Amino acid sequence: MRYLKHYIIYLFILFNFVSANASKAPDSFANLAEKLMPSVVNISTTQTVRTNANNFPFQFPPGSPFEDMFKEFQRPTERKASSLGSGFIIDEKGIVVTNNHVINNAEDILVKVNDKEYKAKVLGSDPYADIAVLKIETKEKFKPVKFGDSDKARVGDWVVAIGNPFGLGGTVTSGIISARNRDINLTRYDDFIQTDASINQGNSGGPLFNLNGEVVGINTAIIAPGQAGSIGIGFAIPANAASNVINQLIEFGETRRGWLGVRIQEVTKEIAEIENLKKASGALVASVGEDSPADKAGLKDGDIILEFDGKKIDTMRKLPKVVANTEVGKKVELKIWRNKKMISKRLTLGRLESSAEFRDKKTKTKKAEEFEIDTLKITVRDINPSDVKQRSLEKNLKGSVILDISPRSPLSGKLNVNDIIIEVQKKGLKTSASLNEAVNKIIKQNQPLYLTIINNNNQKRYVAFKLK
Repeated sequence: MRYLKHYIIYLFILFNFVSANASKAPDSFANLAEKLMPSVVNISTTQTVRTNANNFPFQFPPGSPFEDMFKEFQRPTERKASSLGSGFIIDEKGIVVTNNHVINNAEDILVKVNDKEYKAKVLGSDPYADIAVLKIETKEKFKPVKFGDSDKARVGDWVVAIGNPFGLGGTVTSGIISARNRDINLTRYDDFIQTDASINQGNSGGPLFNLNGEVVGINTAIIAPGQAGSIGIGFAIPANAASNVINQLIEFGETRRGWLGVRIQEVTKEIAEIENLKKASGALVASVGEDSPADKAGLKDGDIILEFDGKKIDTMRKLPKVVANTEVGKKVELKIWRNKKMISKRLTLGRLESSAEFRDKKTKTKKAEEFEIDTLKITVRDINPSDVKQRSLEKNLKGSVILDISPRSPLSGKLNVNDIIIEVQKKGLKTSASLNEAVNKIIKQNQPLYLTIINNNNQKRYVAFKLK
């Protein structure tokens, strides 16, 4: 009986200890939502979509006399497309964070805060991390939110998502963190927080809060097989990883990621066994880029990188994330497995965006005939015979067809895609390369830029403006 009494007392103490240390579900999220809602914004964008519509259920063969007769009905058509997303304010001056895919290729961006709309411009965007930073164009003050330490977020913690699902406006959902470090092959730097808080179309770019009202993630993706709605599997970019990118976009308008200069592959169980590694871990170097930081430090094909700057490389995909988040120019130490023994190498980290492999990759994603004018933030190509024929242009006309205009371009809102630049300062262009040279010369001379263009209706126009 005495033992039974002691046993009951022990269970009572244990129950009270567990109850005291367990995180209770909040009675309500109302106070938290009321505090955070003014900092969450709805984002709407518009862009012009151009298509070469054929109004006939057939095609005329090349050279057919009917081709010219019915050309009027087959001219490119334009329509305005809109998209919706979410974001959140991180500075009282109106700096907003969202996903890159929410504002990508947008011509106009409207940010709605507390039922009031403002125009916004892009300060910087990064498609590789799917993050963009906007600035609301007003002198009004706003209520910002703060980032929390996403590394301290645990599986099972309560979280709250606020956003603009299906364009309905500020909507609050809650749930828990379902998993950490998820890799869904969406970006090369996948390291998502998984949550069961309902996330739907339009929630992209919105914040994922902890119960302290701190942003621990940026809602980015959902899995919804066969339907448009949430099934309780959403993914958010961790705040710690996002903060580094956001700070760079605000300061530089672009990212500056670390660069090692190696091609890597997975270390399989078989490779680990052959190399006498205790377990399959690290990143196997398949090749080393010429004149890269790795090459200069003496890394070789077949090396297995087990540690980078004090951080263990458990899997192949961890290395690019760790390297990218390391400061450019930093001296780092690598622990490498070579010839069945551990060695160390020291090197100075380069910058990915200025590396040859990055530029080559970027070039390969575009057609060979495309040409970037960095100062104007536009992409152009030379006029070709097909343009002359389809648009009934002068046979010997020279110039540059605009293929893309960045929202941050000084030409944004002044010119359109498919406009043709034929003169700079009343001097004719021969190639897109000469356009680049002429613009750079004008910038050095601190003169206004004076362009002669042929618009989409084949009308000649003159456009003049100052380059900042």
